[in-house]
Amino acid sequence: MIRPARACAVLLVLAAAATACTSSSSSGGGGGAPSPSLSPSTTAPAPSAPAPVPTPSASPKPTPTPTPTPTPTPTPSATPSAHPTGALWRPTPGTAWQWQLSGTVDQSVDVPVYDIDGFENDAGVVAALHAKGRKVICYVNAGGWEDFRPDAGAYPPSVLGASDGWSGERWVDIRRLDVLRPLLAARFDMCRAKGFDAVEPDLLEAYENDSGFPVTAADQLAFNRMVADLVHQRGMSVALKNDVDQVPDLVGDFDFSIDEQCAEYQECDALTPFVRAGKAVLHVEYTVAPAAFCPESARLGFSSMVKHQNLDAWRQPC
Repeated sequence: MIRPARACAVLLVLAAAATACTSSSSSGGGGGAPSPSLSPSTTAPAPSAPAPVPTPSASPKPTPTPTPTPTPTPTPSATPSAHPTGALWRPTPGTAWQWQLSGTVDQSVDVPVYDIDGFENDAGVVAALHAKGRKVICYVNAGGWEDFRPDAGAYPPSVLGASDGWSGERWVDIRRLDVLRPLLAARFDMCRAKGFDAVEPDLLEAYENDSGFPVTAADQLAFNRMVADLVHQRGMSVALKNDVDQVPDLVGDFDFSIDEQCAEYQECDALTPFVRAGKAVLHVEYTVAPAAFCPESARLGFSSMVKHQNLDAWRQPC
């Protein structure tokens, strides 16, 4: 989806007579967890000496029957993987792609990579795309809460913050890693179970937005790295969504970039560390004409296109 912080700017461009747009700032704190209290140590009284036990008379010892050694049960891995070690799929610079988060997925687009909603599409859709030779990315909102998702009730009210500018959506307190880790792990388990190859975790820029919590850049780095680790533990690659200012810190943790509007906001150069590392930058503009940014995108090695803001099937690639 379009960056929340910039939703106002885009809507003003799209609407000729726009009403004043009020929005929270662009796509991403509560206190830390209480310290555990120490239990006071106690000294047990010394036991009294035991009474002497009579020595029993000797009796013939039966020949012991050997006890079979049980076969040890393997311990389940704490980080199960759907793919062999080292076999993560990672898109390379210039890889063409389709991004569709609304409507029935149009599977006729002839590109090697699709990015689709993880909740709205079942394993059958992923399998059908795989049968066509496509890799499939699972869109999941990581830094926000959505009231229309089936797991909405699992998020405690204490971690829900300000609106992110979209109906039914709110920022979450990304400092609460203890609360968010199992919730996001379950979402990424869903992606893996459906057969997705990678994850697009949205809203990784709370620290640059009015999320309702005093989130710092360090909080954001910790959260984003937790997200990347959770996805990698499940055998999938992971995209850094926007968060342009932290690319130098995070390019080693993420496998590729998904960016919105870097041409409009003149920040595409900040994404080039991904390309230099052999990792794709999957890039979208909403209001800039292709002629105004495609030559630069080609020079930078980006995979760029124009999309409608609602991310339906329409696309105009560079």
